[in-house]
Amino acid sequence: MTSLVHKLGLSPTLAFHDVYSLDDPSLLAFVPRPVYALLLVFPVTSTYEDARRAEDEPLPEYTGSGEGEEVIWLRQTIRNACGMMGLLHSVCNGAARDMVGPESDLAKLIHDALPLDPASRAKLLETSPAIARAHAAAAAQGDTAAPNAEAIVDLHFVAFVKSARNSLWELDGRRKGPLNRGQLSDADDALAEDALDLGVRRFLKREGGDMRFSLVALAPSMD
Repeated sequence: MTSLVHKLGLSPTLAFHDVYSLDDPSLLAFVPRPVYALLLVFPVTSTYEDARRAEDEPLPEYTGSGEGEEVIWLRQTIRNACGMMGLLHSVCNGAARDMVGPESDLAKLIHDALPLDPASRAKLLETSPAIARAHAAAAAQGDTAAPNAEAIVDLHFVAFVKSARNSLWELDGRRKGPLNRGQLSDADDALAEDALDLGVRRFLKREGGDMRFSLVALAPSMD
């Protein structure tokens, strides 16, 4: 994951780190702070799909674009690309966006995507050679999986990001748009207690607490 976003242009001062516990302070202490985003990886279950459909059903389709957007949301139209979408949502939003190299592929992608509506952003991603190159290179190094587009994959990726306005956003390209999960304080990062309660813990509680999952944090590099 880290190799992929560095190839796209994220500063090497940031990296992804495994989060081994949501409750044990001694394990949470291994994660550098502040945490700019969390990326949750989980198996898609019928409970999740039922809850997703129930929450999405009354919501309008998101049509946001431009500088006034609190977050950049990217609709997923490429099959088996939810990992890439989660990475892009993590690094294109919040304070991490300020740590993207100004002449990089990622900076160009953000610049080109910002004025577009969600459908046009999806087309931009579908045709981006930079995204295709970075994904292929990282997969070749064993940094991330690149399943065939027709393969059946039961894992999904969701990003939780703190915005500049201190909101915690759930970003998932399969939803109708970005989801504001609540307000954080100036001092909170994406791994703070309130952020976990509004985001990942709430998510896992709905699954009965015994869901198989993994969690990584976008935070300062330890190198």
